[in-house]
Amino acid sequence: MSAEAGPRRLPGQVVALLANYCWVELDRPGPTGLSRLLCTRRTRLGKSGQSIAVGDRVWVDGIDWPEGRGAVAALEPRDGLLERPAVANVARVVVVVALAEPELDPLQLTRFLLTAEATGRPVQLVFSKADLVPAPLAQNWCERAAAWGYEALAVSTQTGQGLDRLHQRLLQPGIAVLCGPSGVGKSSVLNGLCPELGLRVAAVSGRLQRGRHTTRHVELFPLAPGALLADTPGFNRPSLPAEPAALAHLFPEVRERLSQGSCRFSNCLHQGDPGCAVGADWERHGLYLQCLADVVLDAERRARVSSRAEGPGLRRRGQGLEPRLAPQLRQPSRRRQRQQLLDGDTVDDSGRALSPPDPAG
Repeated sequence: MSAEAGPRRLPGQVVALLANYCWVELDRPGPTGLSRLLCTRRTRLGKSGQSIAVGDRVWVDGIDWPEGRGAVAALEPRDGLLERPAVANVARVVVVVALAEPELDPLQLTRFLLTAEATGRPVQLVFSKADLVPAPLAQNWCERAAAWGYEALAVSTQTGQGLDRLHQRLLQPGIAVLCGPSGVGKSSVLNGLCPELGLRVAAVSGRLQRGRHTTRHVELFPLAPGALLADTPGFNRPSLPAEPAALAHLFPEVRERLSQGSCRFSNCLHQGDPGCAVGADWERHGLYLQCLADVVLDAERRARVSSRAEGPGLRRRGQGLEPRLAPQLRQPSRRRQRQQLLDGDTVDDSGRALSPPDPAG
């Protein structure tokens, strides 16, 4: 450590994670004018089960100013966490999907919206690549999204359509996260909002029409004073809530209808049964039923695993069961070996105690 490294801690925010390191943007520049440090994590954080996510507020010590390095010594409490992609202290979630290349999948879009809704933060829906489809089609998708409960924007990084309006909506202080499938143009949108970034982009696969993973990690970029925008790697299978009862409340249409009246049965799953206040006359009802079937199937699978008794040939490991290793194949405990030697027992090559020789011989 350099002689200039001081013992005091400085506050900052994690703006990127790279393998076992993280970049921390300090609240105030240091004595050399440096404001961004490449940091490791103190071992005690890992031992206490604390993980670092982009967006975390942290305290840094052990700073080596000439080398631009430090160590994250403590984390401040989080105000929420978007689990996939992992971003802490999120203020709003921006779901980006393409109108073409790759083709828009309503079910996939719905699953991304559910992931965003699960954060409890405001959700902004963006339809990218608006220049690749006729204007009436882009307008139709915005109107459909409005019926779902989202004030969507159709944008194009080629023509600049919608970028100014999106920029204005993201100027509020806090972290806004861009998330969506691979290849929908999240990095291109970010380049359109902040041209000076020059982020790497690539076209979708010509044969499979799938996105290419040009963004490899989550990183925060300043959009305005206090306003940060997170670019994230794309993924194509967002997760669903664990409990079937939690799914419906992630649909704005369902929340709106339940605010006007309640279902006949408190455990109603809103499948169109008599007495359901939600009904089935809304566009995404079929998509809701598909998601509900997946959630129920996963819940039943977890229940079977948790209720399965541990037989003589099984043992529990984490949330599941695994076969027990046959006794003759197990490695002997070193503690037992040492104890046997202290007791004067003779052990074989495998470490197991042999019967002591008969003194009468």
